[in-house]
Amino acid sequence: MRPRLLLKPEAEADIAEAFDWYQAQRTGLGAELLAEVAQVLDAIERRPEQFPVVQGRTRRALVRRFPFGVFYIVEPDLVAVTACMHSRRDPRRWQNR
Repeated sequence: MRPRLLLKPEAEADIAEAFDWYQAQRTGLGAELLAEVAQVLDAIERRPEQFPVVQGRTRRALVRRFPFGVFYIVEPDLVAVTACMHSRRDPRRWQNR
């Protein structure tokens, strides 16, 4: 049985902010970002242990085509996505979550 995937409100806000920024750059680019993030979330849900640990119990999956990482913690019956951050952002921002 697959663990349930939970997007924390902070991660949802990160994705919404990135969508808005990319959409402002070019119409449709925000939707392309969302599609790539959805693929990463699906991969995390299917096999959460496949991505590397970056600190403590936090793992990171990289988003193709966009410079973002999806940060998450694997629990026995839950995968909690805590952040979706641009790779140039201050790492303390996701570490504090």
